[in-house]
Amino acid sequence: QVQLVESGGGLVQAGGSLRLSCAASGRTFSSYSLGWFRQAPGKERRFVAAISWSGGSTYYANSVKGRFTISRDNAKNTVYLQMNSLKPEDTAVYYCAASSLRLGTQLGDYNYWGQGTQVTVSS
Repeated sequence: QVQLVESGGGLVQAGGSLRLSCAASGRTFSSYSLGWFRQAPGKERRFVAAISWSGGSTYYANSVKGRFTISRDNAKNTVYLQMNSLKPEDTAVYYCAASSLRLGTQLGDYNYWGQGTQVTVSS
């Protein structure tokens, strides 16, 4: 069982940066793949980034590639999402997710979810 708690969201101007954190409970954190998804108002939840258990493999949605960086610290049971050059279209609730199944980009690849943190980018 893994519990996930996101933090670091907020209001930022276009072009600014934010770093999201997701703290996880559970002794097997280091064995899970981790991902970030986001959901804008009225839209479906979509993949943003994912990282393997070792941190050796990462995947990004095309819309954030080159601007966002996912990383993890297994000693702190935490995964991060560094978001730079933010755009108004990045506005969404951002969710952290953990997978004991696979390193994936689909909602169904993940079996644990956090409550989400709001990110709002003003123009």
